[in-house]
Amino acid sequence: MDKPKVTPKDFFLWIGSMVALYGGIIAFITLLFDYINYAFPNPVTNLYYSGSPSISYETATLIVLTPVLLILMRLIRRDIANDPSRRDIWIRRWALFVTLFLAGVTIVIDLIVLVNTYLQGEDITAGFLLKVLAVFLVVGLAFLHFLADLRGYWQREPAKAKMVNWAVGALVLVTIVAGFFILGTPQELREGKQDNIRVQDLQSIQWQVVNYWQQKEKLPANLLEVADPISNTIIPVDPQTKDQYEFAVTGPLSFRLCATFAREGSSYGNGSVARPMSPVAINGKELPDNWQHGEGRTCFERTIDPQRYPPYSKTRVQ
Repeated sequence: MDKPKVTPKDFFLWIGSMVALYGGIIAFITLLFDYINYAFPNPVTNLYYSGSPSISYETATLIVLTPVLLILMRLIRRDIANDPSRRDIWIRRWALFVTLFLAGVTIVIDLIVLVNTYLQGEDITAGFLLKVLAVFLVVGLAFLHFLADLRGYWQREPAKAKMVNWAVGALVLVTIVAGFFILGTPQELREGKQDNIRVQDLQSIQWQVVNYWQQKEKLPANLLEVADPISNTIIPVDPQTKDQYEFAVTGPLSFRLCATFAREGSSYGNGSVARPMSPVAINGKELPDNWQHGEGRTCFERTIDPQRYPPYSKTRVQ
């Protein structure tokens, strides 16, 4: 009996399904890692955790690749049901064996990392254990699924195959929805990014005002006096309303900057975008965040220290 030939349809269905499978699993595991990092931040490695770009990309990947994978696998199983000889084509066997091999290698590496961390005497944190468990469960279930496929289990149990498809879709959906509780909605993300821009703008204006005082030993009456086209000093405006930020002189060396924020946040970033992992401290003394702000109009009082920022006339070499 002649071996069944691989048609272009077979080739692209299996290649497409494997690309969607591997890309989806990587995105799913990485997304779980981001959630674990958010729930169990590590104060040793970073000052704060900001997973917004990563979580958004992984979520978008899952939203696109999951239905692609389910549709392609449904087409493959339908072709096999119509023509059982499609089970014996070489590209199917190769795809299944390569997937089983990669899954097995990943599980072994996962266990090696766990044992090696323990043998080195390092602290095995809850976050680390959850990451190891996430890899083991996700890849292990994928291994069992395709091992069953190789043995023809899903062809004998089409109802259970549909249940698995629905379960995978539901699990991915729950995982994606969980991201909105961390990042917030797209609208909240846009507001958070605009607030971050406002903080950066106020920081820029603050240093421009300080530089103005160092040059002229007086504070500007308004922000228009700070602008200087020669030095390319441009006063930023609110990213949404395009209005000028509020500025007022409150004393010989003090001034006030105000802006209207959409959400509560800080110089670390809006709460839906970044999560502070530990306060900044020097010599055991915690330093306050000078740009902490609430929702709505918030003002920041600043006083210039002449010893820290002396006028240029006193620092210029005679």
